Amino acid sequence: MDSSQASTLGTSGSGGNGLVSTQTTETANATPNDDPKQNLNQVINSIQKTLGLLHQLYLTVSSFNAASQLPLLQRLNSLVTELDNMAKLSEKCNIQVPIEVLNLIDDGKNPDEFTRDVLNGCIAKNQVTKGKTDAFKGLRKHLLEELEQAFPDEVESYREIRASAAAEYKRLAQSQSILQNGDVKVKTEL
Repeated sequence: MDSSQASTLGTSGSGGNGLVSTQTTETANATPNDDPKQNLNQVINSIQKTLGLLHQLYLTVSSFNAASQLPLLQRLNSLVTELDNMAKLSEKCNIQVPIEVLNLIDDGKNPDEFTRDVLNGCIAKNQVTKGKTDAFKGLRKHLLEELEQAFPDEVESYREIRASAAAEYKRLAQSQSILQNGDVKVKTEL
């Protein structure tokens, strides 16, 4: 993380959900109803401008002499102005960064490790849930087999009721664009 990103993250507040809310944007003239993507692009441009100013400042300081004092002061003023602009614009862009990601960056690790760990955790929980589901399916099958031996007529009527209910649910789902798992289809906007 470079110093401009660190200064940007330093101005954020911590949420109660383990996320750090970072707010940034580019121009002070932007209206509060601007598109979040546009605000984010303005922030990226502001960060790039700040990085460019920091690079120019580094070059000026590394080859400093008495004649370069005025350019040094101009570049410092430009940097302060851009950082002030970034701080003012931070109110228009709301980005939430998990605190774990910041901790990984502080430890000098790749933030992609957080994503990998979250996905691996989801996969592990999914496997446990699938195992439980499979166990219940096996129990249901075993119970139906046992019930069919003891009460064949009742099991047959149960299967008929179950089949008609499933057919009704499928018809209803198709008419309301509901997926078989109970989720509603969402039309994607282009």
